[in-house]
Amino acid sequence: MATEHLSSALRTPAASLPYDRAQRGYGKRSAPAQRPSRADDFALLPERERYIAGYVDRLPEGCAMDVKSLAKALPLYGQMAVGTALRALGVAGHLRRVRCQVVGSGQSRWVTRTFWSRTARDSEWWDAFTRAVEHLADQTAECASAAPPPPPASTEAPERHVETEPPAPVSPTAVVPRQRGPEPTPAGPSPAYLALARLGRVEPRLALSAADCAVLEELATAWLDRGVNTDYLTQALVSGLPSQVGSPVGLVRRRLTDKVPPRLPAAPAPDAQGAPARRVLMECTECGAPGEPEALPDGLCRRCRTQADGPSSGAPAEAPVERDIHALVGGLRDLLRAP
Repeated sequence: MATEHLSSALRTPAASLPYDRAQRGYGKRSAPAQRPSRADDFALLPERERYIAGYVDRLPEGCAMDVKSLAKALPLYGQMAVGTALRALGVAGHLRRVRCQVVGSGQSRWVTRTFWSRTARDSEWWDAFTRAVEHLADQTAECASAAPPPPPASTEAPERHVETEPPAPVSPTAVVPRQRGPEPTPAGPSPAYLALARLGRVEPRLALSAADCAVLEELATAWLDRGVNTDYLTQALVSGLPSQVGSPVGLVRRRLTDKVPPRLPAAPAPDAQGAPARRVLMECTECGAPGEPEALPDGLCRRCRTQADGPSSGAPAEAPVERDIHALVGGLRDLLRAP
């Protein structure tokens, strides 16, 4: 009888399911200054929260930790249970969701960052951390924009050092011939001068000569320096004219002096380095409503905190008034009988 010889080697264990990776820039982000991992990290939490917290704590950086991904990876609990557990972990100080606004290259978008801390933190620590996230993001953008670009990789072979004789000294009397460049073009008329010169075409009663435009150019330039354009200047000069204009240059000079517009505040100049402007807000762990860190203690907005705490127990609830049903029915019958 043939005997089947079995190999003594152990079977290869089934590989564990890979963690779901979030999109680049999203997913789990660990908060700084955490204590080393221990067996009793989440011992004070209930069983469900302790189980989910242990799983999230073992997730690598950048893994998806939203409600759907965690419910898919943890078959013991559904999405409702996972959402309630994440809310409890936020109240316990292990979880915060931060919404960051990234503005750059003509686009503006909001992204949500999820920060995890094995060590429980209070609301004051998370508020300071949220401000630090915005400050560090601005510093990173400034450093990235100020960093010089790397030198281009040269495809040529490295030069071989060859000893040569030192170059002969240049005589100080030697003069390098100057190359003839393009002739400088004369500067054109200023926008203020052109606006004055076109007044006669818009309103014939204000036709100015070249000498008049040169005299009034400085006054018109002061208008443009205050933030108005040439159309505004022309409209202010030609509106409300009298039926007869004896001296166009005198009338225009008087209006340029008396109707000078107020100086408008200068618009903020765009960043020369092109660094995106950022704004950071905290999100409610329950409903996702954004707000300032101070307005979301324990990571919850006012509405979610009110729903969790239940109705306030400050004033005692009034007992319902007892009503005589028979008397009420009798009164209704009397009303029906009345003509």
